[in-house]
Amino acid sequence: MKLNTAAMRYLSNDDFRVLTATEMGSKNHEIVPTTLIVQIAGLRGGAGVGNCISELAKANLIARVKNAKYDGYRLTYGGYDYLAIKAFSNRRTVYSVGNQIGVGKESDIFVVANEKGRKCVLKIHRLGRISFRSVKNNRDYLRNRQSASWMYLSRLAAQKEFAFMKALYENGFSVPEPIDYSRHCIIMSLIPGFPMRQLSSHEDPSALYSSLMSFIVRLANHGLIHCDFNEFNIIILDEPKSEDEQFVVIDFPQCVSIDHVDAERYFKRDVDCIRRFFEKKLGYVSDDYPIFQRDAKRVASLDIDVQASGFSKKMVKEFEKAISESREKGEDSTDHEEIGEHNSDEEDEEEGGEEDDEEDDEGENEEGVDRDDEPEE
Repeated sequence: MKLNTAAMRYLSNDDFRVLTATEMGSKNHEIVPTTLIVQIAGLRGGAGVGNCISELAKANLIARVKNAKYDGYRLTYGGYDYLAIKAFSNRRTVYSVGNQIGVGKESDIFVVANEKGRKCVLKIHRLGRISFRSVKNNRDYLRNRQSASWMYLSRLAAQKEFAFMKALYENGFSVPEPIDYSRHCIIMSLIPGFPMRQLSSHEDPSALYSSLMSFIVRLANHGLIHCDFNEFNIIILDEPKSEDEQFVVIDFPQCVSIDHVDAERYFKRDVDCIRRFFEKKLGYVSDDYPIFQRDAKRVASLDIDVQASGFSKKMVKEFEKAISESREKGEDSTDHEEIGEHNSDEEDEEEGGEEDDEEDDEGENEEGVDRDDEPEE
């Protein structure tokens, strides 16, 4: 599931049209019949679809499934990557893709740049790669459509993270600037810093500790708990703006409301992660730390606002079910991402279409295809 943009420059509009058709057909088919791809693509004459399918298969953007009862193809994660990047390219948020600067249990991180040369971060969610692998057999709503389901859950993770990041950024929290998202990918600002896990000493650990604990409490007071607040998801700034602005927090797809049934446990776990890191790495121990029942006092409702912004109740239920099952199996270890200032050897331009879903969602559009992302004729 590595991002490889080498074939991007050689794909035509017709190729992307056929790739988009495969994605659209995946809404109701794990293996999309070739006849349906031809029908959805709507290419004049239809003869060129076979050549497009051949090119896409060579680039591993679609795959023919062996022993299928009919002739058909499924969309691969590589094809899904291409569709998302093409969508960014069409919207002029991504012009070139550079180095990979981080890899996580559930995501890949790259440096990208827009047409003006501004460097940003591309985060590609990869649910199903490791952390949720054992959940497959326990999730009845996935049934036999597991590959499509991982793409669907990855899309939900990206949509949820973007929504939370946008709400937090607009409310003055120290988080990256959210720029754009498509399918399972997010574009955010590049943070000039390094993961806190690389910190071996600090001139004022007390001040940093206090700022981090204040962040946890302030987040809870706005209705949210990070649920993965640790040294891997905190970026220490190269040039701190002030004592209270020494860091930026990343990775939000697992955020929950303070009204969640396990909110107190997740809050305590976030606090304990910071206390443990400071004791082990910096030799700093403090008996002053926040307690959920005492310190979490709602002053705002970002949890409710984010849900109202388009992340539907059904999407929340499905995603949190996957997250909770993963945690129950002890697989809630951190998603080790690194976002910092890196040199990027910018490569090629890219562009895209949209996603499939999985179960029909009675009137909801979460699994449909953004028509604005379809290739032009």
